Amino acid sequence: MSRRLANVTLDNLDDLPRRCRRCVFWELDPVSGERAAEAGDPELEKEAWISATLLEWGSCGKIAYVDGVPAGFVLYAPPLYVPRSVAFPTSPVSADAVLLMTAHIIPEFSGGGLGRMLVQGVAKDLTRRGVRAIEAFGDLKWEKAGMCVMPADYLLSVGFKTVRPHLRFPRLRLELKNAVSWREDVEVALERLLGSMTPERALRPV
Repeated sequence: MSRRLANVTLDNLDDLPRRCRRCVFWELDPVSGERAAEAGDPELEKEAWISATLLEWGSCGKIAYVDGVPAGFVLYAPPLYVPRSVAFPTSPVSADAVLLMTAHIIPEFSGGGLGRMLVQGVAKDLTRRGVRAIEAFGDLKWEKAGMCVMPADYLLSVGFKTVRPHLRFPRLRLELKNAVSWREDVEVALERLLGSMTPERALRPV
């Protein structure tokens, strides 16, 4: 079984699950998101967001493939590029952090470590780019796959710490400040930092 990560681009955007391909929960503010849904063109809005973010900031997502089949993905960007982030009660995201927007593992591929692989890929990318931390909004009442906010329990289990508590949507943070010493073996350092990433089944939002 071969597994690989690829950066999200306009060429492979259609490899996202159709529901996620049409979802602009994070990419637009609530009002614009509703308008896009009513107009029936959320896919175009998603494409425009990916294009602009790639051009202005760089890589903003990873897709995991298993034997060439899309099996999961993660999206991330600075809060400036994520209008929905300001709508959360625990906003704003710290100025030195990139927002881990959402992630999804196709159910039939869950339990195989793909969630770990995706988060490590994000951490490696951001470490190379000099980012100090990753932040995310967690959902303490997450109930089912299909929700756009990741389970808070999952984020805590992979090394995030709560920086702003809330009864529903705490803001969590994963420090990458030790990255400067990871020159010789980034892989081992990431294993140490991210630690126990076993609750794979929890990583199914969006």
